Amino acid sequence: MTIAQYFWDLNPRALKETETILKNPEHPQFAIRMTTLLSRCDKPKELFKIISKSQFVDSWPKIRAFWIKQTRQSDFRDWWETIYEELLAEYQPKLKKLEGKAPFFLQKFGKRIKEARIEKGLSQKQLALSAGMRQPDISRVEEGKKNVTLYTLARLCQILEIKTIDIL
Repeated sequence: MTIAQYFWDLNPRALKETETILKNPEHPQFAIRMTTLLSRCDKPKELFKIISKSQFVDSWPKIRAFWIKQTRQSDFRDWWETIYEELLAEYQPKLKKLEGKAPFFLQKFGKRIKEARIEKGLSQKQLALSAGMRQPDISRVEEGKKNVTLYTLARLCQILEIKTIDIL
């Protein structure tokens, strides 16, 4: 497998340079090139021939941050985020997952989201589509089992017309 099939728009010189960039996660162009690659590749086995799984896990936060700045919503990014989460559990097993009950403030936030969603007559799927999320993620938010970013929090509150949430 060559990267040429994913970088069809590059001349041979730029393609050679891209190969070098993808071998160095510290390169300033790494996140840019990886975003292009990940937006065109849907085969993890092929990606992991180019970079190792552990390199992907280590560099994903940087790639994701760049990708979000470039494009707010991306199905490919969400898909690779899922791959990252699966690999994270594999490569960082020492991190403890939340066991038992979810933290109180997440439960309270989730309950408020669910109440507002029901008041608006929306299904989890409808809310997920409006928020650019997946239905299982909405379910996890409502159960208090998903810690969301401030951006996601603001997006959900805007859609559900929630002005304030008391979580303490």
